Amino acid sequence: MADNKLFSDFTPQTTQEWIDKITIDLKGADFDKKLVWRTNEGFNVKPFYRLENMDDKGFLNTYPGDFPYVRGNKKDSNNWLVRQDIVVEDVKTANAKALDILNKGIDSLGFVLNWKDLRKDELTVLLNGIYLDCVEINFEKSHDTLELIQNLQAVATEKGVALDKIQGGVAIDLLSGYSTTGNFCHSEESSFNYLKEAVVAAKELPNFKVVAVGGKLFNNSGSSIVEELGFSLAAGAEYISKLIESGLAIEEIAPKIRFNFATSSKYFMEIAKLRAARLLWAFIVKEFGASEEFCKMNIHAETSDWNKTVYDPYVNMLRTQTETMSAVLGGLDSYTVRPFDASYEQPTEFSERIARNQQLLLKEESHFGTIADPAAGSYYIESLTESIAEEAWKLFLNVQEKGGYLAAFKAGFVQETIKATAQKRDMAIATRRENFLGTNQFPNFGEVLETIPEAVLLPEDKTADKAECETLKPYRGAQAFETLRNKTDIYSKTNARPKVMMFPIGNLNMRKARAQFACNFFACAGFDVEDHNGFTSVAEGVKFVTEKNAKIVVVCSSDDEYATIVPEVNEALKGKAITVVAGAPACADELKAKGITNFVNVRSNVLETLKAYQAELGI
Repeated sequence: MADNKLFSDFTPQTTQEWIDKITIDLKGADFDKKLVWRTNEGFNVKPFYRLENMDDKGFLNTYPGDFPYVRGNKKDSNNWLVRQDIVVEDVKTANAKALDILNKGIDSLGFVLNWKDLRKDELTVLLNGIYLDCVEINFEKSHDTLELIQNLQAVATEKGVALDKIQGGVAIDLLSGYSTTGNFCHSEESSFNYLKEAVVAAKELPNFKVVAVGGKLFNNSGSSIVEELGFSLAAGAEYISKLIESGLAIEEIAPKIRFNFATSSKYFMEIAKLRAARLLWAFIVKEFGASEEFCKMNIHAETSDWNKTVYDPYVNMLRTQTETMSAVLGGLDSYTVRPFDASYEQPTEFSERIARNQQLLLKEESHFGTIADPAAGSYYIESLTESIAEEAWKLFLNVQEKGGYLAAFKAGFVQETIKATAQKRDMAIATRRENFLGTNQFPNFGEVLETIPEAVLLPEDKTADKAECETLKPYRGAQAFETLRNKTDIYSKTNARPKVMMFPIGNLNMRKARAQFACNFFACAGFDVEDHNGFTSVAEGVKFVTEKNAKIVVVCSSDDEYATIVPEVNEALKGKAITVVAGAPACADELKAKGITNFVNVRSNVLETLKAYQAELGI
């Protein structure tokens, strides 16, 4: 009995037999059209995967910690550093905050300097009490990076800390700066010369990164995962090429590069993205002549801003939690959870605490850092890894054929590619094929935000006055819906909030379903939405909604009943309210002929439809 294999009594089933069975359950519907998902990333995802799908994947035969590092840089764990950023307005205040959060589980600090210079004495105060050989130290938006690197070495030496024990980085990202402003601070040549000087200055700090590749910029501009990865790899290769041209060796350059990605809500895709990123980067660096030990990709990531919302903001915590899970399962070196309110205000102590604990929960309670490459062996994730890698590699080669990242950006290729994807995603949001819980789907009916800073509702435009080319402008996918709803909130300060009444009548099941749909539909615009259990007659319903002073009345019934009920309701209202039909009934043309032109259904462009109702109501 012990020698019998599990399920040995059952006949193995082929993939085709599974598909045939599924097709029967689909009652003749086309398998590919119904269940195969075409992604924004440019490839199809099947509804199921089997062992046979693993046959041609050579990277499955490698171990964690081995080239090409698809299974992670570490051999025996998946550990990562928990990072929190601190905006440095005053060095003493920032130091006090750093010491406080280090006692609460943080082991990586990011000091955001906002282009200020730090003298050596100021840096000494900032780092006072921090054990530089135990905590990763990072600096963002530094003005004089060379001086900062030199001062850091001096402070470490005075503290008696060995320079090879210092981990962190200074994040010089010339290409992201160019991509958002349209030019370099000085000339292109002098900018890259400065980058070379910084790399040389940090030579005595072997574990300190200098060159940053800002993949998060593409993510937050609405790109697909493949575009974020493909353009990031092209930017990384551009840095290597420029620095090699300046006289540095690949062994000096590669260890100084860190990739900064953003993690969005496509859970399994994001796991696969990081695995594919390491795989491709390893081969790129090797092509520059590096030995395998220099081919590891150092990754810092953070939760994406693109899918965060102002309305119903606590949903952001659900988003950041799944994003963090996918990122750490994919494997990285450090991670930042952006607080749930960071998109619209200075994060509070509460929101920062939640953000920290989201990572600590995964590390200390769920043990996500214990097992190397926890996603290994999943047929689905391994297949996604390969598909993302293939498509990102095609895009990378396309950029190289155009002369590299800078040349492709100056020619407009990068911007046009991302803009096309962003427009598709915007349309998907407008039609609710891509959902933002609490914003374009299932909004909080009673939430009112009378004041939202204008900048929160607009793309982030840093384009310089004399920009050489079009720039990337990060934005949030929910901004259009937030602008729509906030317009109603502002209008309602001095006017009655427009009331939308459901008019359920007839078939019980159909009226309930359609009333619920219509309630969520109109609540997205901030209208005062009210449902009803149902009316027994048109006269009863019209009397009720008229007394409620409804501005929009949504008739909710079955398709068969609409032909008679809707004209009667419309006639009884006599222009007192806008008559809307919930659904797309077969009698729609007949109703339109009688002057009833308002319909809402799953095929509606929710955003444009609600804008039209706002205009009709004088908002």
